[in-house]
Amino acid sequence: MARPASKHPTDGELQILRILWANSSCTLAEVCDGLREHRDVATTTVATMLKVMLDKKLVKRDAATGRTYRWSAAVSQEKTAGSLLGKLVDGVFEGSASRLVAHLVETQRFSEQELAELEELVDAKRRSGQKKVKGGK
Repeated sequence: MARPASKHPTDGELQILRILWANSSCTLAEVCDGLREHRDVATTTVATMLKVMLDKKLVKRDAATGRTYRWSAAVSQEKTAGSLLGKLVDGVFEGSASRLVAHLVETQRFSEQELAELEELVDAKRRSGQKKVKGGK
């Protein structure tokens, strides 16, 4: 039995979304060029991926000229990040965002500036009474 389609983008779909977020809108050829900077990919494969992403409502397609379409992201980078982080927190950290943050703090290197930014985010979260803070979920 086939696995049900996920509303979350796959790794390949995320690569396409990053290209679209960076460029506002692109033709199929422009998306292919962006992907080929990282890996070899057939134009037909990218066209199929874009069609699947259209069905998942991750991208929009607008007619430009003739038979050429312009593709753009239908979801924001922030919304996508929040959705994927929520899936990670629920699936790996049993719903505990603090366990995710603790894991990152314990396993990643941070510059002094990044540590100061993290401290400011925690302070802002405390001051806000747990309301959403810039970039948060």
